[in-house]
Amino acid sequence: MSTFSHNLKYLREQKRLSQNKLAELTGVNQTTIARWENNEVSPSLDNIYDLAKALNVDIASLTEENIESSKPFTQTEILFDKTKDILSDDDRELIEHIMKKTIDKYEQNKNNNQ
Repeated sequence: MSTFSHNLKYLREQKRLSQNKLAELTGVNQTTIARWENNEVSPSLDNIYDLAKALNVDIASLTEENIESSKPFTQTEILFDKTKDILSDDDRELIEHIMKKTIDKYEQNKNNNQ
């Protein structure tokens, strides 16, 4: 499997997108996404640009080193990626604060119950 194929599948799964949804976002069909992920064909430069835009990553994330060994996406990054055209910076900051407080409270309760 090529680096591109591996990174494409990894990023798509990390963003919790189906092949169908990614195909819809990039203007190709699902079979094309599957063939790229299986290293059967290579995308054009325009397709790579569209994929990077749809996955909200830079082109290097698709084409350079294997990114699976790097830090996985956080729940916050996934949430913000899916709502990037809706939330203001203030909304994002508030949501991050609420999520952090909720996680901290959960961890505190978990530790108290042990």
